[in-house]
Amino acid sequence: MNRRLRKIALTAHVTSSVGWLGAVAVFLALAVAGLASGSAQTVRGAYLAMEVTGWFVLVPLSFASLLTGLVQSLGSTWGLFRHYWVLFKLLINVVATVLLLVHMQVIGRVADAAAVASLADGELFGMRVQLLADAAAAVLILLVAVTLSVYKPKGMTRYGWRRQQESRAGHTALTRREARAS
Repeated sequence: MNRRLRKIALTAHVTSSVGWLGAVAVFLALAVAGLASGSAQTVRGAYLAMEVTGWFVLVPLSFASLLTGLVQSLGSTWGLFRHYWVLFKLLINVVATVLLLVHMQVIGRVADAAAVASLADGELFGMRVQLLADAAAAVLILLVAVTLSVYKPKGMTRYGWRRQQESRAGHTALTRREARAS
């Protein structure tokens, strides 16, 4: 990719990834409100908002982050398979997206229950605690991905090392040819 296209891809990736993290933080706040509030209206509203937030914000942002991350890695010098930190970010994103889709079933069940009842007296308490714990874990996991992006720890894969050696060998051969030609 040319420089301008790389910047656009990077901007899209950072925007979708940070948006995903922010949406998970909102989701966590709603989970806390749904579990801790004594107001039936607040509890109902929190769980209904969680379902809407999940389907219309979290899921699209997770897929956008995955897609833009793939485009960004394939179009940049970092590559997809050259550095371990890029592979770890890919793994985090894929696993988090799959778990989110599984998690949406729990959210739907709790939201459906909240729509028809007040969820008072510990109804679906285990699922509600699971929503809170999963959201907290998601915030931490996404912060790990952000940290990897910022610090870019050293460590090349075998493929990355081999590509680097091939590139250096090609550059050295080209330099020698240029020197002989002059």
